[in-house]
Amino acid sequence: MTGFPAPTPLEWREVAQKALKDRPIESLMHLDADQLVTRPLYAGATGVQPIFAPRPSDSEGRAWDLRTLVEGDDAEAVNAAFLTDLENGAASVVLKGRVLSDSAPLSRALEGVALELAPVALDAGIDGPDAANALAVVAKGSPRAQLRFHMDPVSAFAEAGGAPRSVEEHLSLAANTAARHAGAYPDATFFLASGRVAHEAGGSAAQELAFAASSVVAHVKAAVEAGLSVEAALRGTVVGLSVDAEYFDGLAKVRAMRLIWASLTKAFDVDVPAVIEARSSRRMLSARDPWPNLLRLTAAGFAGAVGGADVVVLDGFTRASGTSDAFARRQARNTQLVLMEEANLGRVDDPAAGSWYLDARTRDLAEAGWAEFQMIEAEGGLVEALKGSVIQPRIARARAVREAALTNGAAQIIGVTKYVDADVRPAPVEAADKAGVAVERVCEPLTPIRFAAAFEEAGQ
Repeated sequence: MTGFPAPTPLEWREVAQKALKDRPIESLMHLDADQLVTRPLYAGATGVQPIFAPRPSDSEGRAWDLRTLVEGDDAEAVNAAFLTDLENGAASVVLKGRVLSDSAPLSRALEGVALELAPVALDAGIDGPDAANALAVVAKGSPRAQLRFHMDPVSAFAEAGGAPRSVEEHLSLAANTAARHAGAYPDATFFLASGRVAHEAGGSAAQELAFAASSVVAHVKAAVEAGLSVEAALRGTVVGLSVDAEYFDGLAKVRAMRLIWASLTKAFDVDVPAVIEARSSRRMLSARDPWPNLLRLTAAGFAGAVGGADVVVLDGFTRASGTSDAFARRQARNTQLVLMEEANLGRVDDPAAGSWYLDARTRDLAEAGWAEFQMIEAEGGLVEALKGSVIQPRIARARAVREAALTNGAAQIIGVTKYVDADVRPAPVEAADKAGVAVERVCEPLTPIRFAAAFEEAGQ
């Protein structure tokens, strides 16, 4: 409104070239681990097609399910932590630990919890069916119980490189467990088709999306063989993704998963909405100086919320060193409450809609993820691709790209590779149980990593 004419595109280009000191504008473009181009500027002229990928609306008024993670072996301690979370803003919980071993300790851990109101999800690894049976006993046949069995034998197999039985047997066992409980618990979900194991091993966004999509197919096929309909199997499947401090990519990844899900359900000839659980990345966490993790976790929560995840789970900021204590769990819970209640991130159905960059990034990730998914399916599906070591070297190459960027300074980890605090304040942490089930390896494992670990060890 100054009365001066707006600069012409040619004048803008001249200004840009002067700022670049005669370097080509292409020098501002960069490739990621999926070989996707990120441009310095996006506009309508780039031909970006608008995308609308909202989460389903919640009649209760909350934009997403604020879910906390409670890990432990002592039933009474787990119960106290769970009730504290519920009383202070959480809507649901993920349980992990020896309390899942049988219905007796699980019942004590869930004492005072109304399963019809507070969803309970499980993280039992390869023992998912046993934990599911225990939770079904605790629910006492209540048809309105919000049970989230989260059986995911494929991820457990991929991370360990093997399993006590063949992975096909574990898939069949999970599917039969789902079919057995489907009638009694119509509001339950049974499978967690997660791509997180690919992410935590250093995989790219497209590789994580493809792993999750192929996991959906593997679980649905097993469920149909067990007697469930395709629609019931898809309704009983939750998609698991990781979100990290790179929040633009994280939220675009969640949105891209909805596009991929739409293509999957179309192929199955059913119309079922996706349910996406976004959990914070552990590969982004630092152990030596855990305090910057609070910022990383906030960015991850932002990505899950703005990306449209139905459920968001944030780790405690000390999780790289051990199990989160009450203080760390409170920080994780309150981070989501601030994002939800004070930042009002859920007031818009799809906050990312209308951004040329985010629409382009969403489309690029969806197409790259779908291409990777087709490659996996062409190998005979996820299990065969893992056994044939098709997926593992591809993830290793993506991991190497990120490690090289951190080594040469193209990427940074605040508090680890840049702005390192020489006098770190200690943070309380509880010891984590690292004991695992010994299995005979039948394929190369997708071992979880932390990118900060190598720099922390070098600095000791």
